[in-house]
Amino acid sequence: MVRGDAEAMPLTSSLVDVTWVALVRVVLSRASWNLARNVITTRADPHTLDKSCSSCWWESTEQLSSAHDGVDSKMRPLFPSLAALLLAEPVAAVHLTGYDFIVVGSGAGGGPLAARLALAGHKTLLLEAGDDQGGSTNYSVPAYSARSSEDEALAWNFFVRHYADDERQARDFKTSYRTSDGGLYTGLNPPRGAEMLGTLYPRTGTLGGCTAHNALVAVYPHRSDFEYMAALTGDASWAPDKMRKYFVRMERNRYLLPGAKGHGYDGWLGTQTAPLTIPLQDPQLLSLVSGGAFALGNLSEAVSNLGTVLLGDANADSARRDAEGGYFQTPISTDGGRRVGSREFVVAVRDAKKKDGTKKYPLDVRLNCHVTKVVVDESGDEPRATGVEFLDGAYLYRASPRARSGGKGVAGSASARLEVIVAGGSYNSPQLLKLSGIGPKEELARFGIRLVKDLPGVGSNLQDHYEVAVQGRAPAPFASVADCTFRDDPDEDPCLHRWQRPVLGNRGSYASNGLAVAMLYKSSASKTGKYDVFAFGGPVNFRGYFPGYSVNITARHDVFTWAILKAHPRNTAGSVTLRSADPLDVPDIIYNYFDAGAEADLRAIREGVRLARDAFRRQPLVAMTEVLPGDGVRSDEQIEAYARDTAWGHHASSTCAIGRDDDPMAVLDSSFRVRGVKGLRVVDASVYPKIPGTFTAVSTYLVAEKAADVILDQNK
Repeated sequence: MVRGDAEAMPLTSSLVDVTWVALVRVVLSRASWNLARNVITTRADPHTLDKSCSSCWWESTEQLSSAHDGVDSKMRPLFPSLAALLLAEPVAAVHLTGYDFIVVGSGAGGGPLAARLALAGHKTLLLEAGDDQGGSTNYSVPAYSARSSEDEALAWNFFVRHYADDERQARDFKTSYRTSDGGLYTGLNPPRGAEMLGTLYPRTGTLGGCTAHNALVAVYPHRSDFEYMAALTGDASWAPDKMRKYFVRMERNRYLLPGAKGHGYDGWLGTQTAPLTIPLQDPQLLSLVSGGAFALGNLSEAVSNLGTVLLGDANADSARRDAEGGYFQTPISTDGGRRVGSREFVVAVRDAKKKDGTKKYPLDVRLNCHVTKVVVDESGDEPRATGVEFLDGAYLYRASPRARSGGKGVAGSASARLEVIVAGGSYNSPQLLKLSGIGPKEELARFGIRLVKDLPGVGSNLQDHYEVAVQGRAPAPFASVADCTFRDDPDEDPCLHRWQRPVLGNRGSYASNGLAVAMLYKSSASKTGKYDVFAFGGPVNFRGYFPGYSVNITARHDVFTWAILKAHPRNTAGSVTLRSADPLDVPDIIYNYFDAGAEADLRAIREGVRLARDAFRRQPLVAMTEVLPGDGVRSDEQIEAYARDTAWGHHASSTCAIGRDDDPMAVLDSSFRVRGVKGLRVVDASVYPKIPGTFTAVSTYLVAEKAADVILDQNK
């Protein structure tokens, strides 16, 4: 919950404390259910598949889906995995052999890459630190994306610093503290003796990685992102037209008529937009959505013309989209109104069967497997990655809110004949490289880690998009969400009931991520001449991340938020550094907000705030009361101070950057190879030397697809 309009209430551990006696009783009472759920089963959902697809790699619709038919109407119980931990028999240490490739991490980078390598016939091992939550309501329902990010079954909670200076960091109402009694406080007035933790940065440990909890936004990056990559590396395979082909290959478009240039219709990633019936049945929401069109100058007549405006394509394959921006429904990664991502691709390939019932593709997925080190053979002229070491066990990593129950794990290892590919994301990939002796030699020496390769760029160059909130309160709840309770039981939530029982394929409000429209705006600070502000809006109370935000975001149904995202920020001063040599410890993460390029970035944010305010002002029907930034924030200086104090991000990138051969800070070459270590690559959002586009999921899927082609070509 939020105190007032801009301060989060303190949240303490007393809200969730239980005694061990009660905990054991709960665990044992659910034992049989939990043990059954620990056996991963998957079934196809025929409703989400095109049975007539003639150019797909699969032979039947049963190969391209997962446990959707078996989704429970209620969430999993609070402690499903604890029963398994208490009741399961001890697991013996293993050494896995016979693999061509090992991929570490199943998110937007590692999941599709592992699937592609297996489709090409290579025996591939995909290692994931979490389990599979694909059968849960929190995973499947698009409107539950915030809930999924705080679901203990898959959450990894990092607390990051936006500023190194405590005084600057403390100005953010989202800053959390550990209190002297072990509780948690979030807000502007921490109790005496509280330890500053930082700002919550939700990540995940589950099959699918952060594609299992993100806001599903599937917006294609700017062409200029790939023009830059091609120019930087001299590698023409990064050219915009060549990268677009990967999008065509992976997309399964469901919101455009077939044949649209630059789109795919037979791929593994479903893309849709929210049903237009949502705003059309909600006069207040329709008015506020029309305000965005008026503010951009896209609408000058009756509100009834709004449908025509929103029929444009936010992912159009044209330079005009980048140069002019516009007003669009936001494409999201759903199919049939359900979340889809790298998990569905992985499961489809892993579980595909030949006609005789045997395994069709050589993909093995090992869950609850936390990789602790890349094994490197240094006997030759150049170090070579030959495998990994890992710990088997659930909730081992201390970013998990269940880490205290996870134990120490059981040691194991795996070897790869050809390559190891690290795809842990922009926090965990640099952490794993450093733990393996690959990184800045001074940092490794501080923790007694033997140096394999001095690469000073590992963990540096951390970047993110800046985001700030502009919020208004309507005089009445929005009709589209007024009856939505965001509960676990459809009998207590009409909107969940509708989502589970769609009418003519329409799953209602829960088929949306809640932020369904976007203004793409070119500010006066744009350094490329392309749009650099992405303002996405909807009837949610979203002001960034803090413990409990997933409850706060839907606690009121009369708040509309425009979230202002600054694309292509200029700051590259962030870092991910080791806290210890313990692979289960979380790293220190600091962004150093506005350390470089502050004047231009703040100017763009300021213009975005005024654009959102204009959207509120110019809509015709609803008397909105501004909540954030508030009436006292009007001048340029006040808006910039508001941005400095409250900005957040959730697109960590660029910590294992590709670069030129003569750049000492370059970690990778243009083929994703770790410099100075054979047989080792990184494939995730950390590879981009400059953060791409506006939302990074599609950008990361693209590097996964490209890396698959590169790796297969170089291992012929």
